[in-house]
Amino acid sequence: MAGREAGNTADDTNGAGGVPVAPGHRTGEAPPPVPHQAGAPDDRPAPGDGEAERADAPHPHTCACPRCPRGARAAHREAQAAFRARRDALAAGEGLPAAVSYSAGASRQWISDELTQAAREVGARARAEAHGWYVLLWRRTLYVVWGAVAVLLLGQVATAFAAGWTAARTAGLLAALLGAGLLTGAARLHGRRGGVLAPVIGEDNRLSTSRAVAALWVLLTVYAVLVLAGRLAFASGDGERDTLIAGLDLARGAGLVTVLAVTCAVAVVVRRVVAVRVQGQRLQKARAPRPRAADLLTDDSGRAHFADTQYVLVSAVATVYALVRLARRPDQLPDLPWGLALLVLVSAATYLASKYAEGSRPVIHAVVRAREAGDLDGPIRTGDDIEIRGAGFLPPSARTPDRLARMVVRIGAVHVHVPLVPVPGGFTNPSDTALIVPVPVEVEPGKAEVQLVSAAGVETNKVTIEVGD
Repeated sequence: MAGREAGNTADDTNGAGGVPVAPGHRTGEAPPPVPHQAGAPDDRPAPGDGEAERADAPHPHTCACPRCPRGARAAHREAQAAFRARRDALAAGEGLPAAVSYSAGASRQWISDELTQAAREVGARARAEAHGWYVLLWRRTLYVVWGAVAVLLLGQVATAFAAGWTAARTAGLLAALLGAGLLTGAARLHGRRGGVLAPVIGEDNRLSTSRAVAALWVLLTVYAVLVLAGRLAFASGDGERDTLIAGLDLARGAGLVTVLAVTCAVAVVVRRVVAVRVQGQRLQKARAPRPRAADLLTDDSGRAHFADTQYVLVSAVATVYALVRLARRPDQLPDLPWGLALLVLVSAATYLASKYAEGSRPVIHAVVRAREAGDLDGPIRTGDDIEIRGAGFLPPSARTPDRLARMVVRIGAVHVHVPLVPVPGGFTNPSDTALIVPVPVEVEPGKAEVQLVSAAGVETNKVTIEVGD
């Protein structure tokens, strides 16, 4: 069972890759150093200083240059394919040196070291691809922003044929242009962090559901206030001005203000809850390669999450209603009915409760001597393999081969790296519920405490074993 789980895990990872050879425009050209590796420059110009321009237009879609985002993506995919081929070859016993083939332990250690080195290389390629992806993303977010402005303009022109062009339409269009201009400036400043999406990307490099929902209500409120300000600027009579000022009264916008305050508070509280749980080692979090739109509706493993999904859907429906109310009554803040506002608050409370309830600290249940077929039963001695049984060893966010290679078992004062044991399509060791490590000769006979440092860097409980002479 453990082998099947580990094999399935390896198939789902995007960090799997091999010893990469970066493609370039010319054959034989030495590839540039990979970012975050020895010899790689750490000082990169921010997008807008030349890098983004070099990354976009000058490179065709078939470009394989490692300096552009498309080339980094191609290098990463090539590395993944090479790693899988190498892993499956080693699992079949191909390429094993004769010097280590005499010993099962020596061959297992050699294979693990080979795969560990290859996994680290492909992890560096994945980071290079993520950096290039950000370079492209900050421009694409602006396409979405200005595309929304264009859709608003077309909608206003289409509806103006029947009702005519009004001051409210002008104010709405100017508010959209001003908001898009502000977002454009923010996107340039945060180009290396995702442009417009930078405020809603969490510390784990995923799109934060709580921040995205809060940002949605903030943008709606700012747009509504800008529309009222534009209408006030074009107002000609005292009565019209008084009506517009009265539209900002709390009695008109109490529901909207309440929802805005609660969603922003939920975003702040959730950030604090997650940070405290991670620091207290009650929650395993690993940095994602890059944010995805699906992060808003899923958990770290990519499965649909009920609390996140209902929070996004309810907030989106309520926002659409508020926009319709603003279009119908552009002289006041959207009067969100208290029934709809209460629905959003219940959804926010459900989401917040789910964040308090989640937690996945790894735990060791038992440590036993691993026994191969035909071996005699006996106590644990140096040189034997031990099987550590438990749960939560492989958190969903840390199942790439380069992270699996970082797993360490402490046996007394000795640190033992968990060997990677490949099979076609995955690994039999480690798995989420069991792993096998050798007891090195450096472990002194007697009682010794066993503790695991998981793939996310979280320590488990300690279990005491007796090591015989």
